[in-house]
Amino acid sequence: MDKLDAMQTFVRVAEAGSFIAVANQLQVARSVVTRQVAALEKHLGAKLITRSTRSLTLTAAGSAYLEKCRLILNMVDAAESSLAEEKAVPRGRIRLGLPLTYGLQELMPALLDFAQAQPFIELIMDLSDQRANLVEEGLDLSVRITADLQPGDIVRKLGECQLLTLASPAYLAQHGEPRHPSDLGQHECLIYASDTAVSTWTYRDKGQTLQVPVRGRIVANNGAALTEAAARGMGITRQPDFIAAPYLAQGRVQAVLQRFETAPLGIYAVLPSNRYIPHRVSVLIEHLARVLTPGQ
Repeated sequence: MDKLDAMQTFVRVAEAGSFIAVANQLQVARSVVTRQVAALEKHLGAKLITRSTRSLTLTAAGSAYLEKCRLILNMVDAAESSLAEEKAVPRGRIRLGLPLTYGLQELMPALLDFAQAQPFIELIMDLSDQRANLVEEGLDLSVRITADLQPGDIVRKLGECQLLTLASPAYLAQHGEPRHPSDLGQHECLIYASDTAVSTWTYRDKGQTLQVPVRGRIVANNGAALTEAAARGMGITRQPDFIAAPYLAQGRVQAVLQRFETAPLGIYAVLPSNRYIPHRVSVLIEHLARVLTPGQ
């Protein structure tokens, strides 16, 4: 039994709370993961995990061993990264969580350039607008667009984007232009969400925050799809500037309520809080910051 591999598997299972999730991360059968943890328990002579049909719970011995494993694995990562830095040839696999549209439009060219420049690094990219749990999903890095960082997040700011309220000239000619965010209640809105036709859009007016309820019959969890619907005159949507830019340039939509828009959202590289950051990940973050951050 390779002790370091077994430790890594145990830590992944403890953090994810699932053998199946770890098997999916590693792209192996569930039985491989359970056998590795069982072999580790046999080697240690102690029960580390209590299994039930619905959940996994660490024993007291498992909790204590988990902290020691994290310390050891972080030291191993640090030692390997130190050697990699000395050799100046980053190596290994980086698992990335990327927002869908921003990932395709803005990040993918930078990531492909990085992959061409770093032939010994593997990039495993998951493009989704769902907020990723880095630990549970085994990600090394996630890019998030948000005004609401979570306590304990380890981040590097890569840039900013501005939300814009958008409608087509034809829609505005037919239904009139909203002059104040409260007017949106009288309009068909195209809503970014996963399962509801009711949402709340946030604006600023005279230094005060306005929470404006909006409704619509078209709901999607992809901003590009909603902007296309707006361009067809089907309603008003609110999207970041990187999605809106080509539609604005072509005159298919125009921005309204601009003086009420909130401060820009931050674009961040977010790192798992419980791990040493490998050299290969640091090199990628520096590349993204250099490419995406103006003036850097």
